[in-house]
Amino acid sequence: MVACNQNKTLPILGEKSPIDSTYATVPPFVLVNQDGDTITEAFVKGKIYVADFFFTSCPTICPIMKKEMLRVYQQIKGDPAFVLLSHTIDPEFDSIPLLKEYASRLGSDGKQWQFLTGNREQIYELAEKGYYATAMPDSTEPGGYVHSGGFILVDPKSRVRGVYNGTDAKEVDQLIEDLFILKSEKP
Repeated sequence: MVACNQNKTLPILGEKSPIDSTYATVPPFVLVNQDGDTITEAFVKGKIYVADFFFTSCPTICPIMKKEMLRVYQQIKGDPAFVLLSHTIDPEFDSIPLLKEYASRLGSDGKQWQFLTGNREQIYELAEKGYYATAMPDSTEPGGYVHSGGFILVDPKSRVRGVYNGTDAKEVDQLIEDLFILKSEKP
């Protein structure tokens, strides 16, 4: 368990609605996990979660990101308040069996850390509009894709509360601390 500053309050990222002053939330989604099960926003309702975007054949930042996400997973494993959602940005290559094998290699239990695939356009739109992240094909980039290395912290009300560089151990340490600060927040 990580020690945390119980007095710290995390910001809420995104625009407020001009109609009712509520903050933007991650939009509804329908994706498929490494076991072939449909995963929607209902899966994370009322939970704190971390989202990221990757692809299994990534030759650059993804291996570092997954090493860091594994550290996050080890801190939250077994605590039902937390979930991790890793979205592939290469759904044509990253088949369900490949995602399952990838998850298994990382040591995921297949429940708390989900590896998601689905419609390419939906994933890219979810990255940009829901998580304030970048994910798109780019033939000039190694591996053919450009994506942010961000780990996105989302609260139980589906509001983005932080974005952390998933390739920077110090930022991931801060994410781990912020997970527990968010857990201690009053609803």
